[in-house]
Amino acid sequence: MGPLTIVYFAWVREAIGRDQDVVDHPGPGATLADLVAMLAGRGGGYAQALGDSARLRAAIDQQFAPLDTMIGDAREVAIFPPVTGG
Repeated sequence: MGPLTIVYFAWVREAIGRDQDVVDHPGPGATLADLVAMLAGRGGGYAQALGDSARLRAAIDQQFAPLDTMIGDAREVAIFPPVTGG
């Protein structure tokens, strides 16, 4: 399995201080929640932005997915706040 690109949007990106990371793929059995917890464990802006997963939404390879979804062989995960309309 190759690397996994993680893309951050809105206040998540601002808190972390970067728009993306490339990490070792956590494996096909890992969920989005596992990935978020691993990233939050980095501390600093990661902990601030990702510490409360109820405030987050995600997509796997540009498809919305709940945080209990397995990452599988994804190449990209996006993490962002809930989307609101207007």
